Amino acid sequence: MVSSTIILLVSVAVGLALQWLVYALVQRPQWLAEPDERSSHTRPTPTMGGLGIVGVVVGYMMLVGEETASFGWPFILALIGLAAIGLWDDLKSLSARIRIVVHFVAAFVVLWSFALDLPLAMLVILTIALVWFINLFNFMDGIDGYAAIQTLVFCLGAQWVGNDIPGWSGELLWVLAGSSLAFLAFNWPPAKIFMGDVGSGFLGLLIGALVLYLWAHGFLPLISSLILLAGFWFDATYTLCMRVLTRQKFTQAHRSHLYQHLAQGRGHLWTSVVFMIYGLCWLLPLAWLAASWPYSWLEGYAIQVLLLSLSIVPIGIACWRFDAGSALVLASSSTRPLPGEKE
Repeated sequence: MVSSTIILLVSVAVGLALQWLVYALVQRPQWLAEPDERSSHTRPTPTMGGLGIVGVVVGYMMLVGEETASFGWPFILALIGLAAIGLWDDLKSLSARIRIVVHFVAAFVVLWSFALDLPLAMLVILTIALVWFINLFNFMDGIDGYAAIQTLVFCLGAQWVGNDIPGWSGELLWVLAGSSLAFLAFNWPPAKIFMGDVGSGFLGLLIGALVLYLWAHGFLPLISSLILLAGFWFDATYTLCMRVLTRQKFTQAHRSHLYQHLAQGRGHLWTSVVFMIYGLCWLLPLAWLAASWPYSWLEGYAIQVLLLSLSIVPIGIACWRFDAGSALVLASSSTRPLPGEKE
């Protein structure tokens, strides 16, 4: 078996080559993301950088297709289909109805390919959860570097907590980490290129599917994955709930996530670095404890819930302190005070 270091390095190298190619090809004015009321950027920027990640990951999965043929090809086709509809949306905006139908079909195909022996009610819940993950990454890729950092925290954290996960899923984590690191080289603040829906939806489905697969096969506890991804799912869920409770038009595009409030006040670089520190110094140790603590099942369940609760304490306080879910008033400069701060 090829070593994890080689897989990671090759993925970075191929990813950098693909990112450079995509960056060179998407400079046309009609393919630039123009700033608008939802955007966190201030100048037209190329998008569709997620194609580099898609190319590396799908290329790897096709290379090992025979090894994973029992479920691999439906999984691959679901990922390609979701990336294709995301690319279409990047080039020409699609209706929300078409997108959500494709999301549910892709989520169903992934779960069917895994052949999980679960009750129907649980499969329905997991399908909805996968669709939420797809949209989660679409909601949370709005500032430079953020989505790539979350992907790296999950992939590298899962390998560390899972003690170097074996087989195709472990290799795929290294491939995803390498391709995300290559994208981050172009997306690090100030970003040269954005991920686009082609990348965000693809990552949402892939990471959500990996969470379920690693849990179902005993490689990584579900709680550990949720802890590693707490920065994304808690911000998005808290913001959505606050928008519903305050009777805002929550289905419309907005700029009221915690990370957007922070980026408006302190800038993209500061915000992305803070969330990276939060992931590596707070979430990663808690995820390891959730997987490694020696306890009985009943004690383990209680301790895991406690660790999950602890993981969201910092971001929960930040969401409350900086009024996540409220409409963000645009600032003329990055030095404007954060919501709740005095002038």
